[in-house]
Amino acid sequence: MPADSAPPEPSIPQDVVQAPVTAASLQRGTLSVLVVSNVLGGVAVASGFAVAGLLAENISGSTSMAGLVATSTTLGAAILAVPLARLARSQGRRISLTAGYLIATAGALLSIVAAQIDSLALLLFAGCLFGSGSAANLQSRYAATDAAAPEQVARSLSMVVWGTTIGVVVGPNLTGVGGSLGSSLGMLALAGPYIFSVAAFSLALATVWFGLRRLQQVTVRPAVLERQPLTITFRRVMAIPQARLGLLAIATAHAVMVGVMSMTSVHLRHHGASLTIVGFVISGHVAGMYALSPVMGFLADRIGRIQTIGIGVTILTSAMAVAALAPDDAHSLTALALVLLGLGWSACLVSGSALLSRSVPEDIRTSAQGLSDLTMGVLASIAGTAAGPILALLGFHWLAVLCGMLLIPVAVLTVATAKTAGRAGGTAG
Repeated sequence: MPADSAPPEPSIPQDVVQAPVTAASLQRGTLSVLVVSNVLGGVAVASGFAVAGLLAENISGSTSMAGLVATSTTLGAAILAVPLARLARSQGRRISLTAGYLIATAGALLSIVAAQIDSLALLLFAGCLFGSGSAANLQSRYAATDAAAPEQVARSLSMVVWGTTIGVVVGPNLTGVGGSLGSSLGMLALAGPYIFSVAAFSLALATVWFGLRRLQQVTVRPAVLERQPLTITFRRVMAIPQARLGLLAIATAHAVMVGVMSMTSVHLRHHGASLTIVGFVISGHVAGMYALSPVMGFLADRIGRIQTIGIGVTILTSAMAVAALAPDDAHSLTALALVLLGLGWSACLVSGSALLSRSVPEDIRTSAQGLSDLTMGVLASIAGTAAGPILALLGFHWLAVLCGMLLIPVAVLTVATAKTAGRAGGTAG
């Protein structure tokens, strides 16, 4: 054999050239799976959520009990976010998301059982499990960043958030069909839409289980995993200026959104708005939340995540100003405020999530992500619970003013963090 005939297989330069292509292919496949699972998860959550309050009222016989299921679902999503994040850290996203959708499927099934046996306690417990679907959907936005190129983190995250748009639009429109299907099966009509929740959660489960197999195979986990207590994660996150801003921006924007949005339909109905107008206003709000999330991701990657948080806080402040100053019967101005509320929430969620995820060390990344979802859920539950008494005692305008005041610490921290990053020669997120 001639001396210069070396075997061609172990070509290191060729491997280096192929690696980015493999990573890009992996990211495209992962994004496709996560968008589909988020669409299905959105359909499942929205289908059940659309009738949860009515079902609670029907079982309890009290209108005051109608909001308890929504509260239990929100708390369930917040509480389950932490163990699901730990599962993602130890076993990978595929196992964690599958577990999340499996628990949510059980919650949807138990909701049907609760309706049949007329048990409010079981319905509230089922609502907590049902919230796991929201927790899985939220965690999937972080899963989209695991294999993303650094300059495309926010855009990848935002595409998964955008997928929820389809789900939250389709889900409520299945209510009538679900009721008819439930009645035909001998069930309470209000339990019928949960059939679609069971089916959609099951499909989401299958999607991530089979679709993320490749990601699971190539994801390298530490050989030794030390459990990260939540208190230690919190202290470490708060010690990092950019991570601290990301956490605060996400949680505050979510609390402001839930506080105002949860009382908007009540405010509109109290001042002569028809159900059609109420539906139009809420639809505009939901569109603002999700439809333009890719734009927010593009801005976060292009001009900076801290700057995009600043844009989000500015939009949220404008929304609160419009809501506070609009006359009670000016439904078009209330609609404008709700669209702005959704846009501001989107900007803060997308940019804040990307900032938090990329500002913390690898060893606490998934723990910090779980902490973020726990914090936003708990604060949203508090805001939603407090919004009713505030509306009753002070009115919608003061509710907007008080929610607007929550934005002050975020605005101050955004400016301070941007200055710190600028002095350090960073890119401000």
